[in-house]
Amino acid sequence: MDNNDRDEVHNCVIKPRVNPQRRREKVYIGCGAGFGGDRPLAALNLLQRVKELNYLVLECLAERTLADRYQVMMSGGDGYDSRSVSSADQFFRLDACALAFGCGKKNLHNYQHGLDPPGAQEKVLEIASYLGLSITVAVVLEVAVENSGLGSSTKKSYIMEGGKSTYLGAAPIVECLEKHQPDVIITSRVADAALFLGPMGWNWDDTNQLAHGCIAGHLLECGCQLTGGYFMHPGDKYRDMSFQHLLDLSLPFAEIGFDGKVYLGKAEGSGGVLNFSTCAEQLLYEIGDPAAYVTPDVVIDVREVSFQSLSRNKVLCTGAKASADSVPDKLLQLVPKWFQDCGWKGWGEISYGGHECVKRAKAAEFLVRSWIEEIIPGVSNHILSYVIGLDSLKAASNDYDTSLWNASADIRLRMDGLFEQKEQAVQFSKEFTALYTNGPAGGGGISTGHKKEIILEKKLVRREHVFWRTGVKHNKTINSNNQKVSIKEGLLENHALQEPVLLPMAQEHHSDFLSSDIDIFPAPSGQKIPLYSVAHGRSGDKGNDLNISIIPHFPPDIERLKIVITPEWVKAVVSTLLNTSSFPDSDAIDKRDKWVAEHVKVKIYEVKGIHSLNILVQNILDGGVNCSRRIDRHGKTISDLILCQKVVLPP
Repeated sequence: MDNNDRDEVHNCVIKPRVNPQRRREKVYIGCGAGFGGDRPLAALNLLQRVKELNYLVLECLAERTLADRYQVMMSGGDGYDSRSVSSADQFFRLDACALAFGCGKKNLHNYQHGLDPPGAQEKVLEIASYLGLSITVAVVLEVAVENSGLGSSTKKSYIMEGGKSTYLGAAPIVECLEKHQPDVIITSRVADAALFLGPMGWNWDDTNQLAHGCIAGHLLECGCQLTGGYFMHPGDKYRDMSFQHLLDLSLPFAEIGFDGKVYLGKAEGSGGVLNFSTCAEQLLYEIGDPAAYVTPDVVIDVREVSFQSLSRNKVLCTGAKASADSVPDKLLQLVPKWFQDCGWKGWGEISYGGHECVKRAKAAEFLVRSWIEEIIPGVSNHILSYVIGLDSLKAASNDYDTSLWNASADIRLRMDGLFEQKEQAVQFSKEFTALYTNGPAGGGGISTGHKKEIILEKKLVRREHVFWRTGVKHNKTINSNNQKVSIKEGLLENHALQEPVLLPMAQEHHSDFLSSDIDIFPAPSGQKIPLYSVAHGRSGDKGNDLNISIIPHFPPDIERLKIVITPEWVKAVVSTLLNTSSFPDSDAIDKRDKWVAEHVKVKIYEVKGIHSLNILVQNILDGGVNCSRRIDRHGKTISDLILCQKVVLPP
């Protein structure tokens, strides 16, 4: 393999491009993965069924991924996600077969890969060589630049100290495309929207076009969540669809014009749904202030964004624009607290069933808290407990209702603590295990564990202090055309290249759902009704903060919802999330309410383009995904906590 051609190091100050290249009047960009565990087969189906695709983007990094990967790498493991490399294997097999058929199919695969892009680059080249493909693989990575004390010389490293990482923008991807014309680009941490923005060819002062491109990336990056995944909801006539309808979801793609016009699409004949409602939910996902959605390349005002369904498979997106302060002067950096005593997680679970099982779980919790308190006084305050099957998600009601106890006959107590020292977490696990001989009757299936937690500190760093470089490698094929033919035959044998064949039920129900086919009316007034009969929505997390969208089925109902859904109402509903036990006494509730009043902040924004509300709740997620003791660390189920509440709408 050729030596890696390394480019010069750049900082992240935005510099206008000189004579930027307009590669196409229209660019077709598909999403190949919405997270590291997504289904490769769905991406293969998209490549086969949407022949116009020019680029395929696999977004594989979540907030804590690089910190986790740093631990693995420092222990001798890979600095990249092997699942994504496995996806590369499958994509290249498809490309090899297309070449064997004489189709000449070629797509740029853009992977967000982890802490060690050069390591992933080597693996991808190795796979391509085995398959008889000659390819060019570029890398984009943040680098550390330090003065070495030798005049003007510097020390450069792509392994960032302690695993810290900064969200880069699209500039490095643009350089790769223009300088190297690669088949594959592998990046370290790049902002999700920026992964899709690189191929579009605009200059950095084309801020309104950049805003449209970033919104297209923001909508695409969660994959099938835009096209019906994570949307189906039995019992909700606006979101119900057959189970079979989800079997053939299409990953989304976008047709983006150089003028900034954005069309969102899914494959013809696929299942799922792409419409105003799915797009509206994804638009507000993980957004705070809709007037200032900050990306590394542009700050976007999404308040007037709207969607128009043109067919069952195509939606027009309009209304995005740059905010008044259109370019952020600082970038978000995540810094793992490796060298501080961040905390150890310790947990235990046990199941109870049958008569008065909830009371037995209550007794078990009381005993474990008492035992650990005897040995380590004060540590019980670090423990959160809940009953799976009763209230682990806090989604039933904001009322403490003991009548639910008798309805539960199959439950599991979980206790989860965040401790200062490893010894405390280990001791907690030991005390929990003692329930086998010292607890109430009929408990079984105990599981316990402990682990070092990663706490990510968020910092804003000036652009001139963040550096990146690109690099490129080419491979030499080691197999002949005979190898390509054998690959083709193998793929055909395994049905990888056949058109997706739907089960009869799926074919039967492919046209059974489209929300525009459902008659919509104003919600009734003056009576208690569940909020889900008025609106739908979705929750997302950023650190310790939560956002929840409220999107009315009948758009004019937004005016009445604004009267009911107030910061005070939201606080009352979400306060139950901060219960430290399934069985709080009056003192515990008073203490919780005082903490909520002092620390939990609620802001509600109107998003007029989609006739919706975006609720931002600060300091509600038990520290966020990196250290939360809740069973739903991301807070994704909290939308149902909100939607199941009973409301009375005014006339």
